[in-house]
Amino acid sequence: MRKGELTHQAILERAIQLASRLGLQGLSIGGLADELQLSKSGLFAHFRSKTSLQVEILNAATALFTERVIRPALMQPRGEPRLWALFEGWLAWEKELVPEGGCIFVAAATELDDVPGPARDRLVQTQRDWLDCLAQGARIAISERHFLDTVDVEQFAHEMYAMFLGFHHSARLMKDPRAEQRTRRAFETLMRDSRRSDC
Repeated sequence: MRKGELTHQAILERAIQLASRLGLQGLSIGGLADELQLSKSGLFAHFRSKTSLQVEILNAATALFTERVIRPALMQPRGEPRLWALFEGWLAWEKELVPEGGCIFVAAATELDDVPGPARDRLVQTQRDWLDCLAQGARIAISERHFLDTVDVEQFAHEMYAMFLGFHHSARLMKDPRAEQRTRRAFETLMRDSRRSDC
């Protein structure tokens, strides 16, 4: 990468952390410039508008999530092992990989659910892609004969996604020390109910 690209990437990495804590709406170009000790005009040259900054933060967060959660899972054997890897990867993302403010996608979903515009559109697409990834994992588990043929893969994805949101709420807002234990139990039940009896 050229120096300008490296600077741009470093800015986005810090912006992801700040946005997960302050919200996309609460993060301004001026505030980010102050945080990074850069000139506002210099930062404006990178993003041009607050909307552009928000979309680029979501793009960068999506790339980071793909690198840290999805790609490692795709290295696992097809079917049930891959779904377990996606589950473990997401828990690691929530607990360790973005520690400052938690999952930016969950934070942004609460903030942008009723705010039309490019940032919301981008967020919706990332979440649809994640649900598709989970559904495809279940579909492959059927084809590998790990899951019953009758499993509704979209329902499976919905329930797995709901577990992630529940974990975020219980762990971060409610500070429930059993949040991870409860989430693991729920996922084990989902997997058991989906599994073929001869596996």
